[in-house]
Amino acid sequence: MMKRKVVKALLQLKQIYKVFNEGTPDEKIALDHINLVLESGDFVTVIGSNGAGKSTLMNMISGKLIPDLGVVKIDGYDVTTEKEHRRSRLIGRVFQDPMAGTAPSMTIEENLALAYARTRSRRLKIGVSKKKREFFKEKLEILHLGLENRLEAKVGLLSGGERQALSLLMATFTEPKILLLDEHTAALDPSRAELITRLTKEIVHEFKLTTLMVTHNMEQALELGNKLIMMDKGQIIFQADEKQKQQLTVEKLLEEFQRIRGEKMSNDRAVLI
Repeated sequence: MMKRKVVKALLQLKQIYKVFNEGTPDEKIALDHINLVLESGDFVTVIGSNGAGKSTLMNMISGKLIPDLGVVKIDGYDVTTEKEHRRSRLIGRVFQDPMAGTAPSMTIEENLALAYARTRSRRLKIGVSKKKREFFKEKLEILHLGLENRLEAKVGLLSGGERQALSLLMATFTEPKILLLDEHTAALDPSRAELITRLTKEIVHEFKLTTLMVTHNMEQALELGNKLIMMDKGQIIFQADEKQKQQLTVEKLLEEFQRIRGEKMSNDRAVLI
C-alpha cells in the first residue's frame, strides 16, 4: 500500500473576520469568516470586483491589519497578532505601485542589500561586499534587463517596468515562506505588464515559492498559478483546484459568479482584460 505524500500547509487562515467602522453608519464587513490554506508550492490567484476584500486579505496576511476574529498561521506558526515588521522575514510582497517596493534615492545594489539583510540580521546593513555584488549580479541576470551591469544606478532613474521587476526580485530572492503579489502589473503598460507576468511565472517556478496573487485581470488569473479563488463582499465564494482551473475560461468564471450571486459581476475595472 502506497503512503500518501504529506504536503505542508505554509499559510492557514481560519475564520478570519474583520469589520471597519463598527457601530457606525459606515460599518463594513471587509472579511467575513475567511478560511484559506496554501500548501507548499501553491500559486493561488485571487479575483473579484472592487471592494471584494482582496487587498484586505493581503494586509491581513502581511500583518498590516490584525483580524477581529480568527487565526493566521505561516509555516505552522501562529502570527495572528504579530506586526508587519515581525512577519517580513517570512513574507515577500510586491505592490501595484512600482514606486512602493524600492528606495529611489538609493542604487540598485543598495536596494538589493537592504532586501538581503532583512532576513539575515536585525541591523540595517547596506554595505556591499565583492561576494555580495557577484550574488546580486547573478540574480539580476534572471530578469534579462541588463540591470546586472547598472548596479550603481539610482533606482529612481529606472522605468516603471524595471522598478517593478527589481521589486519582484527583491521580494523573492531571499526565498520567503509566502509571496504576496498585490495587482503588481496593474499600473504598467501592456508590454511591461506582459514582461512582469512572464518574470513572475519564471521566478516563482525557479524558487518554488508559495504565492498568493491578487489581480483584476481574469486572463492573467487563469494563465498563472495552479489554483484560483473568487471573492465578493468579504467572502470566498468560489474555489478551483488545479484540475478545475484548467477547464475554466473568463466566460465560465463570469457565469459562476452569476450562478452563485444571482447577478452579474461588476465590470468595474476591465476585469475582462
